[in-house]
Amino acid sequence: MSSTTDPVAGRQVRPSAAEEIDALTAPDFMTSFARGLAVIRAFADTRKPQTIAQLSQQTGIPRAAVRRCLHTLRQLGYADAEGNNFSLRPKILTLGYAWLSSTPLTLAAQPCLDGISKALGESSSLAVLEEGDVLYVARAATARVMSVSLSAGSRLPAYCTSLGRVLLAHLPEQELETYLGRTELLPKTERTITDKARLREVLAQVRRDGYALNDEELELGLRSIAVPVRGASGRVLAALNVGAQALRVPAERMEREFLPVLRQGAQELSVLLR
Repeated sequence: MSSTTDPVAGRQVRPSAAEEIDALTAPDFMTSFARGLAVIRAFADTRKPQTIAQLSQQTGIPRAAVRRCLHTLRQLGYADAEGNNFSLRPKILTLGYAWLSSTPLTLAAQPCLDGISKALGESSSLAVLEEGDVLYVARAATARVMSVSLSAGSRLPAYCTSLGRVLLAHLPEQELETYLGRTELLPKTERTITDKARLREVLAQVRRDGYALNDEELELGLRSIAVPVRGASGRVLAALNVGAQALRVPAERMEREFLPVLRQGAQELSVLLR
């Protein structure tokens, strides 16, 4: 479903989960199942327990349907409640683990990331592009360099991260235009590129260079560099990066010392995927 324009703010507004679900009309499509997944995903936007009313507002799904979803999740052990406040239970992790444990990319990634982090003394990550966000699928952390803690399952905006720019740069042209059409480029710092024409230029440069260097655009004090990880067909499946404190690691050192190690790691992962 295409995005709409907010006539007041003049910005792109993504459809709610309910609108996206309603737009799907395949004969075998299970609306109730889709609503349950949307309710689960709504918990990712906050660390606090949620009420039925809050989840309904976030997803656009009627309260009665949200109530049935939560009741089902509780019966199956995936959610719990205290009064009117609902939260997910640890069992929900089994849903994501089913993918992590069955995907060659993630199975091969951790030893590779551990080796990169040991060699460079910095945190490294592997991520894929998921609905316009960078989704972390593996990580080796040496020290915390961001204000938020990152782990497998964490999400960040693609447009202002080194991982995201590598992945966006290798999208087919039409998919990239769709992404840019529905995404508002919000400034995370004063360095963040928020002009779409300029972002297109940067992505073209990333495609030519084969890597992306992010210089404090996501968070002040954070600098990172990323490279693509390709599958057997040559298609970019993921991105691999290293992040460090900007005051301690200049951009020139990242390109000179970190980039060769990252490229070697990406090559090793690519070989394992063939």
